[in-house]
Amino acid sequence: YYNSLGFRDAVIEKDTLYHNAVGNLNIDIQLKEGRKYFFGNITWRGNTKYPDSLLSSILNIKKGEIYNREILYNKLGKTQTAEGGDVSGLYQDDGYLFFNIDPIEILAEKDSIDFEIRIYEGKQATINKVSVTGNTKTNEHVIMREIRTKPGELFRRSDVIRSQEEINRLNYFNPQTLGVTPKPDPQT
Repeated sequence: YYNSLGFRDAVIEKDTLYHNAVGNLNIDIQLKEGRKYFFGNITWRGNTKYPDSLLSSILNIKKGEIYNREILYNKLGKTQTAEGGDVSGLYQDDGYLFFNIDPIEILAEKDSIDFEIRIYEGKQATINKVSVTGNTKTNEHVIMREIRTKPGELFRRSDVIRSQEEINRLNYFNPQTLGVTPKPDPQT
């Protein structure tokens, strides 16, 4: 929570549990907030497919905004909660399944943090094979017609997500146990 408010160095220094005279349990927590930080300069390294200006507009974090690691990671697509509109999604919707992105703090001076965002684009991947396992509810062709990813096409993260949503709409399977699992092979 403190990190989302810009207090990157916040720590709990001490906590104490004790019963008061009435018999209730009290908890005393001693915090050290540290300095409040802001985003400084953000530079891009390793990107050849898309220009810095496009990546910066998708990231949409301006110099001087309150530092928030969660927002940074969501906009880069480094969290499970990323729902599109992030840098990783841009690449993965264009076949870059092996794409990797790593934000590096290069300078934390006074109250601002400068980042260098390092990108490994890799090669574009195509779909080799689509298979269904564990189905006992319906004919396989019913499931296959809902799948947006076809062999020979470029990998697209949004198509994988949409395929999973379409299969969920069939109401044959428990959404918590349904999984679409790409099995990437960088050699092929």
